[in-house]
Amino acid sequence: MKYWIFFAIVFATFVTTRAEVMLPDVIASSMVLQQKQIVPIWGSAEPGEAVTVTFGKIKKTIVADAAGKWRVDLGKLSASSLPQTMTIAGKNTIVLKDILIGEVWLVAGQSNMQRLLRETDNGEAVQAAANHPHIRLFNVSRQVAFKHATGKLGEWAACTPESVKEFSAAGYYFGVELQKELKVPIGLINSSYGGSQAEAWTPVDYLVANPELKATVERTKIWDEERPRVRVEYDAAIKKWREESEKQKASGVKPSPSPGVPDALREYRIASSIYDGMIAPLIPFAIKGAIWYQGESNEARAEQYNILLPTMIRAWRERWGAGNFPFGIIQLPNYRRIKDEPEESAWSFIREAQRRTALSTPNTGLIVTIDIGEAGDIHPKNKLEVGRRMFRWAIREAYGRSLPDSPVLRKSEVKGSKMVLTFDNAGTGLRIANGDKLSEFAIAGADKKWVWAQAKIVGKNKVEVWSADVPAPVAVRYAFNSNPRSPNLTNDSGVPASPFRTDSWPDPTAGKR
Repeated sequence: MKYWIFFAIVFATFVTTRAEVMLPDVIASSMVLQQKQIVPIWGSAEPGEAVTVTFGKIKKTIVADAAGKWRVDLGKLSASSLPQTMTIAGKNTIVLKDILIGEVWLVAGQSNMQRLLRETDNGEAVQAAANHPHIRLFNVSRQVAFKHATGKLGEWAACTPESVKEFSAAGYYFGVELQKELKVPIGLINSSYGGSQAEAWTPVDYLVANPELKATVERTKIWDEERPRVRVEYDAAIKKWREESEKQKASGVKPSPSPGVPDALREYRIASSIYDGMIAPLIPFAIKGAIWYQGESNEARAEQYNILLPTMIRAWRERWGAGNFPFGIIQLPNYRRIKDEPEESAWSFIREAQRRTALSTPNTGLIVTIDIGEAGDIHPKNKLEVGRRMFRWAIREAYGRSLPDSPVLRKSEVKGSKMVLTFDNAGTGLRIANGDKLSEFAIAGADKKWVWAQAKIVGKNKVEVWSADVPAPVAVRYAFNSNPRSPNLTNDSGVPASPFRTDSWPDPTAGKR
């Protein structure tokens, strides 16, 4: 009898749980809904259960399908800073409060997007003053996404010194500028993971469908096989390092860096892993657009990034089902030691892949940071200017405001012993940002040997490039070293032109997959 009573209680609990209407974590109180777009509201319920969504004067009912899934689309909403309530009712009722309507942006990428205010210039003071009730933050939890912690993937919260503490610094600065300009509520979703590679942000089926990307998936099997051995070796290396570090500290010597974590032990390096845990659960939440700050960890396969990044963008857009929403790419900044001669740096070729992706992928733009990096730090601390440039791109490209963009190379031509470059976005005219002559131009002939070149602005949107050492030039590069000394070609925007190359010669990572 006790057994049957226990079974009946468990069964009743199971049925009740199955019958409850449930929502994804991203649909919650204090959220911001995207204005002027279709707004999906979705979740799960008992198969065949009628679910009614009420928001203001809008009331829609849908029946959950055979898998228990349901979705209603709210019509286009007008921006409002007045907190509103949404009710989702089936066999149970969920009431969401304090909902605003405005602009919603996704900011994503690796450690430079993940970087916190307190880790950046003047960040602690900025954090202490970060009270913005009309900016709402949703910070995707890496621990929950990878099932190292239970609870919600994230929670919407008004921006305060406490809620912004673990949020993206660049994303925060972007949101503040956007809210100041548009004067509507701003919702920011931060999904970032330091040390991640773009293939981890891309659905597996998109990777295996392309022969150039299949290797990113095939590595998973290799890592699975070698993980037990690698774990033992890594644990031994860490133990030895700790012992040596203690001896170094005792003798007054700065300890050596700890051994790097092998890829086989980095779960976030597995193809599609971050997409599955940190992007897919957000889809199809209505967003205006996305801004991406990543590429550092794909440096060793820069050539492949030319294929990988556009594939990831296409995958996100197709899975969201909301068309080609605006997608901003933050180009990697200047980094590493300044070199006296032109160099072949994989870091520069990652930047080039980002530039070419922005040019060839619809409604995708480049956010240039070639002048605000740091030679000795892969995490430059000036995230305020990064956020401002994110804003400049978004307000121009997503909202149609008249704001000058940095110059963009349109074409190059050989004219005698010179190369003539023509630029779009010249504004009122190309200009030199500092100094009295253009710098960071290199030129090469058919022998592919690069030498520094002279360059001169000739007209509103043209630059001539030449060198007495290259009488028959075929290609030009600009600011193409990992850390160019003084990239000073600009226009009235004040933002430097993006580094570029006119050649298509193989890069140092050619063939690496």
